[in-house]
Amino acid sequence: MSHVRWLDDDEQRTWRAFLAAQRLLSERLERQLQVDSGIPHAYYEILVNLSEVPGRTLRMSRLAEMSLSSRSRLSHAVARMEEAGWLRRTECATDRRGAMCELTEAGFAALGEAARGHVEAVRTNLFDQLTAEQVTQLREISEAVVRHLSDERTGPPAAVNGGKVS
Repeated sequence: MSHVRWLDDDEQRTWRAFLAAQRLLSERLERQLQVDSGIPHAYYEILVNLSEVPGRTLRMSRLAEMSLSSRSRLSHAVARMEEAGWLRRTECATDRRGAMCELTEAGFAALGEAARGHVEAVRTNLFDQLTAEQVTQLREISEAVVRHLSDERTGPPAAVNGGKVS
């Protein structure tokens, strides 16, 4: 049996504080988006990812990677947003097996409306609670963890590549 590297008291407190903060913040942001815009956070992230690329169009497989989502979960979400008129799926011109996902004007407008409240909620619940130095530390810590965890993935998520609030 291998040696277990137990957390010391300080690491345990840090781990539990991190878990609580992450869960509470995620719940607060999810609730804000649902109440104010009727959009789940996962859908909001998809809209953001599409809004930030040229032509507001991405291959479905790349969109799944950027959204940290499985292809089947993404496909379900895209189908729901297609019904709302926010997205449009088309065939990939260079690969018949691939599909492209495009953000429509209606989807871009829905994102714009949702973004106002969401960005304010992110600011109020996260950034207003931190000093400028803590914001830098949080970014550096988060990027280090994402780099480590992304080793098995094809590439880092958009947020690490300079993406906007999602």
